[in-house]
Amino acid sequence: MKPAHIVLLSGGSGSRLWPLSNDARSKQFLKVLRNEEGEHVSMVQRTFEQIQRALPESVVTVATSASQVEALRGQVTGNYEIVVEPERRDTAPAILLACKHLEDVQNVNRDDTVVVMPIDSYVDDAYFSCVRLLNEAVQQNAGDIVLLGVEPTYPSEKYGYIVPTRFEGAPRSVSRFEEKPTESRARSLIDQGALWNCGVFGFRLSFVLDLIGRYGAFPTFSDLRMRYEELPKNSFDYEVVEHAERIAVVPYSGSWKDLGTWNTLTEEMRDAVAGRVYQAPDSCDNVHVINELDLPLVVAGLSDAVVVATPDGVLVSSKEASAHIKATVKEAAEDFPLQDKTAWGSYRYVDLNAFSCERPRLVKEVSVCGGMTAPDLGDEAYRGLWTFVQGEGEFSLDSTVHVLRVGETVVVPAGSTFSITASEDVHALVTLTDDAPVS
Repeated sequence: MKPAHIVLLSGGSGSRLWPLSNDARSKQFLKVLRNEEGEHVSMVQRTFEQIQRALPESVVTVATSASQVEALRGQVTGNYEIVVEPERRDTAPAILLACKHLEDVQNVNRDDTVVVMPIDSYVDDAYFSCVRLLNEAVQQNAGDIVLLGVEPTYPSEKYGYIVPTRFEGAPRSVSRFEEKPTESRARSLIDQGALWNCGVFGFRLSFVLDLIGRYGAFPTFSDLRMRYEELPKNSFDYEVVEHAERIAVVPYSGSWKDLGTWNTLTEEMRDAVAGRVYQAPDSCDNVHVINELDLPLVVAGLSDAVVVATPDGVLVSSKEASAHIKATVKEAAEDFPLQDKTAWGSYRYVDLNAFSCERPRLVKEVSVCGGMTAPDLGDEAYRGLWTFVQGEGEFSLDSTVHVLRVGETVVVPAGSTFSITASEDVHALVTLTDDAPVS
């Protein structure tokens, strides 16, 4: 049997892990875990390592947004495909676009199995081995869609439940779904053999390709991508799965955890403290502290808490309450991240004084690592007055190459092409023009 094609969904920003995670630095790329060798790794790197161990024969495609491509390529080497969404429109359009890419660009046979799964689940290797079981179930026509269901370990109110028609065997036909029940209702569902829905879907490629025709004629992948906004902004569960005529589920009894909140993430972090942190002796219990600031951070007298300080903000919360901060974070956080790392260097905002009551004055500190080239710095997000404060190299403004000199100032106007090649680390301050958008 041919191996299944794996599509990994790399989507949201992980706002419940604010301020460490945001639109520019999504949770799946944070190197807060450790691998078997004790090295710091991200959720993305851990997932790829597990797939390589459990499914070395599989072809992997990652469906993601443009803002995550650099981080993905910077963390994961090897052979895999990337499908870039023109905009974020939830999991249904992302999966439709990835499947069209499989057919049109990767020349995958319509009868082949596709297995879609999140890129950031914290699981055992056996979870990925279940892909073979999903593949077999799909090819044996157990259902139009075959799900992976996690055997519950407690009556959770946070997850959706898959209710099968029988308790034993695999695959099992699915009777219905229930989303985030009360604890008492969850207990009743578990007694009925219900499984947690972990967002893993298996199907023949033809099944999803035929669905695309509902939304219009899209002869090629390029056509679908150009008219992406015509696809429904909805989850794959609601848009597709719940309307399928025949649904089956394969049970998985191993470890599975969504590390989307501080209370779940800290359970898997080996290091309780990171950064310039001073903790009063014997005064804290079950406390995790991360400090990315240059300032010292002192912690004392806390229990079951998380403290996180970054240039984007400071969070102090009990671990239990940290699972419910999404709305508060949305109110507190700015519409833009104050720092980001890129494949060529990094940036951070260092001045937010006001031009007026409506518009902040923005200054970026941009760093380009020695031996790297920062391309496309002429776009609107970097338009303004550049002052080079450290380093050596060259910069190109509208195709004219200049030697970079410390103390030199350069104006990058609208519509210019601008890039920097650093022979050693380059640091510059960029005073953005008043009409430059925040990015």
